[in-house]
Amino acid sequence: MAKILREGASYTQRDIVDLLGEFSAFKDRVTKKFKDLAKELEGKPNEHELWVNVYLISCDYSEEIVGRRLKQQESLQKIS
Repeated sequence: MAKILREGASYTQRDIVDLLGEFSAFKDRVTKKFKDLAKELEGKPNEHELWVNVYLISCDYSEEIVGRRLKQQESLQKIS
């Protein structure tokens, strides 16, 4: 996401609002997941499970973003 913003391209207000909306939704999901995870790990000294769950969260987010980009590209090709 940071790379996209650093490229120097111009963005519309809608693009920025969409980007912030995606990030906010992602942040909310991660916060909820970590709260659930904290409850599961309460009293358990198992750091490995924490890192596995962090990895799974990041993979889910990555797959979601790739899926959205493919859908956008397909819709743009249909319009053209």
